[in-house]
Amino acid sequence: MKSLKFKTIWKNLKRPFKNMFLLIGVGFLIWMLFFDANSWLIHKELNKEIDQLEEKKSFYRDAIQTDQEEWRELQTDEGLEEYGREHFFLKQPNEDIFIIEFQDSINKKS
Repeated sequence: MKSLKFKTIWKNLKRPFKNMFLLIGVGFLIWMLFFDANSWLIHKELNKEIDQLEEKKSFYRDAIQTDQEEWRELQTDEGLEEYGREHFFLKQPNEDIFIIEFQDSINKKS
């Protein structure tokens, strides 16, 4: 009784594997998804790399725009004077400059 049940179950399980088109189709699908040079895994990695490059592209576009705005500011006399005062501590002949440093901004060397 058990062997008859087993044989019918085995026969039903074997039936799809007798179809040659199905076997070739499944094999082709597995090959294309995992083993081919243009496989799904490689496409996934390439899409990830494209996303990273797009992020870098937007970052550099923002940086270029910021630099262009700073460049436009430096084209004016007021912008150039402000930049010189902030970065190089330049002053007018009749001015005095006082540099104030806070205690927590001073580097301590032991």
